[in-house]
Amino acid sequence: MFRTPQVILFSEDVPRAAAFYSRLGFTETFRVPSEGGPIHVDLVLDGYKIGIASVVSTRNDHGLDPVPEGQRAAVVLWTDDTAAAYAELTASGAPALAAPHTWLDRLLIAWIADPDGNPIQLVQHLR
Repeated sequence: MFRTPQVILFSEDVPRAAAFYSRLGFTETFRVPSEGGPIHVDLVLDGYKIGIASVVSTRNDHGLDPVPEGQRAAVVLWTDDTAAAYAELTASGAPALAAPHTWLDRLLIAWIADPDGNPIQLVQHLR
């Protein structure tokens, strides 16, 4: 009945958000319009798809009233080295939300935010 799920994040600045996720290793797979300022961009990493949708376009084209910033959803990125990823991303300007810490005695987790304030969890297995 359903297939190919993805998450859409709303942004006031689609190019900025798409560039941020591209730096994390996501690859752009779709853009509207194909030239000029985009109102929607899809990106994929390891089979996981994120869409970045313009707040204005979502309001005008679909009649929704998306919240343009804050902690509305979280993106989870698994890594082999949470501490190094956290240090690199925060050094390059990503807002720090929570420093690396052990959770459930088997995971090392840290939190940063994307340019629109969406939390990103960086996580690795400790065992």
